[in-house]
Amino acid sequence: MQDALAYCENLVREADKDRYLASLFAPADRRPQLHALYAFNIEVARVRELAREPMAGEVRLQWWREAIEGKRAGEASAHPVAAALLETIERYGLAAASLLDLVEARAFDLYDDPMATLAAFEGYGRRTSSALLELAARVLGEEHRGIAGAARPAGIAYAVTGLLRAFALHASRRQLYLPGDLLERHGVRLDDVFAGRATPALRHALMDLRKYARRQLDAFNRTPAISPQAAPAFLPVALARLYLDRMERRDYDPFTSPVEVPQWRRQWALWRAARFTPSSW
Repeated sequence: MQDALAYCENLVREADKDRYLASLFAPADRRPQLHALYAFNIEVARVRELAREPMAGEVRLQWWREAIEGKRAGEASAHPVAAALLETIERYGLAAASLLDLVEARAFDLYDDPMATLAAFEGYGRRTSSALLELAARVLGEEHRGIAGAARPAGIAYAVTGLLRAFALHASRRQLYLPGDLLERHGVRLDDVFAGRATPALRHALMDLRKYARRQLDAFNRTPAISPQAAPAFLPVALARLYLDRMERRDYDPFTSPVEVPQWRRQWALWRAARFTPSSW
């Protein structure tokens, strides 16, 4: 199991640097299980990149469903991420239903259908990012029922920010997470998006989504339910405003400008957030 946990740590360090850096603020004896949880998230999030066809992606996601349900014990024990995840589920009594729902939500990633509405967009963030925050808090020993109320807006804000950061990549492969009702309201044409044209209509739609993400962050900042024990699970959310601010710059081009923040600044933001309550993030 130590080899499996070490594999998860290396995967998270390489593929999800923000969550890895945030995990360093968690107690040392809980970090391996956090890494197992985050490594699982990486695995299901990158299914589209690994599968050439949607059906192949569906097969991969089905494997994860069955592994979580205990139907592939032999295969799961040989898979370092699955083995570490199952050990984490058992050790901390994590809800399999939440993990299965996360896998189900990720099926959307396999197809090129646009996100129909802002409500659907919000539901995707809740079932993926919010669920992961709540599960991470459980690993850290947070049992307060109010944690779900904090995880919901925090996760949605983090998911929206991440999808906005990856907008250029998604558009290049004709994948669109922007809500259809938002695009229609601003008169955004899909052929402009897929042709890489940053029209005024598209810029206004993206600005509206950034405002939406900030409102979700404000709602999270007003949440009183985050204990010091659970705070490391939520620390990545403290970086969302940094990324959103980058996208507010005058020279921001959603198709060419990399939405990145230097690691030293992210580490500083995480250190500062770890010393204060979410209301000051």
